[in-house]
Amino acid sequence: MWGSNASLILLLKVGDTMKVIIENEQFIRTLKRMTHEIIERNEDLTKIVLVGIERKGTPIAKEIKRLIKVFEDEDVILDTIDISSHRDDEKRIDGKELNFNVDINGKVVILVDDVLYTGRSVRAAMDALMDIGRPSKIELAVFIDRGHRELPIRADFIGKSVPTSKNEMIICDFQNKEVILK
Repeated sequence: MWGSNASLILLLKVGDTMKVIIENEQFIRTLKRMTHEIIERNEDLTKIVLVGIERKGTPIAKEIKRLIKVFEDEDVILDTIDISSHRDDEKRIDGKELNFNVDINGKVVILVDDVLYTGRSVRAAMDALMDIGRPSKIELAVFIDRGHRELPIRADFIGKSVPTSKNEMIICDFQNKEVILK
């Protein structure tokens, strides 16, 4: 018998198989653990700037900010970054201005994204940050690390490592607090 908090483990779509690999409770626990790791590795939380990589990293960054406030009563700075002008692929939008309103000079910037795959989005985010200022350090927090790096980039804070094949896809559904392997 399914309990009220149970999730359907296999979701079927026409021609596709989707599997929930992280359910609601584990999703929340993972965010809390990542937040505690960020707190433990950064003695002075007033020097932290959380930067959510638009779009999918932003809700995770907001939740980490909220949890830092709950755990440490510190209201860390949060901003978001749209990397579309710094990408090296067909998604690049030339001439788009960065709308970034935070002084990152001398700060510890923690880039936050949902899934780390090739590393190209993170590289674009770092390039964009370096156009804005000079942080003392850039750290990376990702909810899922799926491997297959094309650039020498690693995360400092990882929610979960999920080995995948290149033809699989990870969907980090923040609204439903679950991660789906497709």
